[in-house]
Amino acid sequence: MPVERLPGVHTGQSAADVTAEVERGLLLSTVGKAVAWARKNSMWPATFGLACCAIEMMAAGAGDYDLSRWGMEIFRASPRQADLMIVAGRVSQKMGPVLRQIYDQMPEPKWVISMGVCASSGGMFNNYGLIQGVDTIVPVDIYVPGCPPRPEMLMYGILRLHEKVQREARVP
Repeated sequence: MPVERLPGVHTGQSAADVTAEVERGLLLSTVGKAVAWARKNSMWPATFGLACCAIEMMAAGAGDYDLSRWGMEIFRASPRQADLMIVAGRVSQKMGPVLRQIYDQMPEPKWVISMGVCASSGGMFNNYGLIQGVDTIVPVDIYVPGCPPRPEMLMYGILRLHEKVQREARVP
């Protein structure tokens, strides 16, 4: 009986051997995809609540919404322990350099979610005291609209970020 060859199977392995390994639970992937999967399932957000959106961010981490089901149990107080910054609320001119410094202290890879219309574009506060969009200070990966956005919106943004991280599949 001829041995069927599968694409990517090493010489000497039959299709039956590969199928048996897969049925045993062996996961076939690249290192980059495996690392992206691990990063996606263990993001540690930094606390950076600046205004009313921070209340909704805290609600998303509480029991009713439970961000821990996606590996985000604890909001980190130290930027050196975080890989996700959720900027929730309006950013004043004096807070801009602090925001950048905290972002720079975070280890690579790092991601930023701009939560709320004030963080994304200044919102209704179009004056000299506030920065008109956090993306002028740090690169933003996901924008979550709303004033303030509900916890469900933040969770939707986090899931979109998970998809983006999974697509990147960078090897350290």
